[in-house]
Amino acid sequence: MCLDNSGSCLQKKRFYLRAVKIFKRERDLSTVFLVALLILSCGIFVSLKVKTDNISRQKIPGSSIIYIPSGQYLKYATFGNSSLLADLIYIWAIQYYSDYTIPDMYDYLDHIFSIINELDPTYLDPYDVGAVIAAYEAGDLDLALKILDRGLERNPEEWLFPYMAGHYAQMISKDHELAQEYYKKAMNIEGVPPIVRRLYADAIFKSMDYQRAWQTWLEIYETAEDERTKKIASNHLYNIKATIDIQNINEAIEKFKERYGRNPMELSQLVRAGFLDSLPKDLDGEEYIYDPRTGEVKPPTIPWKR
Repeated sequence: MCLDNSGSCLQKKRFYLRAVKIFKRERDLSTVFLVALLILSCGIFVSLKVKTDNISRQKIPGSSIIYIPSGQYLKYATFGNSSLLADLIYIWAIQYYSDYTIPDMYDYLDHIFSIINELDPTYLDPYDVGAVIAAYEAGDLDLALKILDRGLERNPEEWLFPYMAGHYAQMISKDHELAQEYYKKAMNIEGVPPIVRRLYADAIFKSMDYQRAWQTWLEIYETAEDERTKKIASNHLYNIKATIDIQNINEAIEKFKERYGRNPMELSQLVRAGFLDSLPKDLDGEEYIYDPRTGEVKPPTIPWKR
């Protein structure tokens, strides 16, 4: 910029000031336009919500949500406030799924929570809550696992999602093989608590892979850093050995009955008859309890009360 007061210099100054004013005016108009567009968008959504809420839910169940667009569309319409909108839809969804008078409410479950997930992929609570609703209220385990898988895909550092999926697979569907897969995913994520490894070992046992269960619990026992964990692992090792031993004894009893038509009077007869090489004892060196009238064999103590 010139420093004198010549005519050409003054003309340049006036041109510069005029340009600055035009720039500020255009910037102000852009801001006003964006604010107006945001208000208009909110007005449209509010109007739609009011109109659909006035429609009888008995006639059109779930009418308040069937017109909500995709999360990606809404993300562009929020002008950088997608997390705020995710919060609002999440709060609304909690209220919606508290109204048990809507007969087809669960038909929209994945749609609603996928919108929230798209608006804010790192918002963790909706994945958890959506899966809980799917698993325990809708009775749709596949959908619960789908929501948790989506959470893990978008937040690969969160061990909670594969842990919850493993828990649902093990406790709800009794699919212990699938539970193992999810627990193993969780175990590979930094910060996972030690209990997940123990649940993984328990799932192996419940899938009746006793040798692998024994090896896994033995590793937990040998690497335990506190006495409580050692005790837990020891009790599970006791239970695994007792399960294997009693299974072998029962097979020998069945063979004895096939030959003699009755239960043995005592377990030692199984050895003398050649059905067992030796009579196994529990992990503490105690003999198993046997009832000759019923043929039932059980451990001398409850594993969790040792």
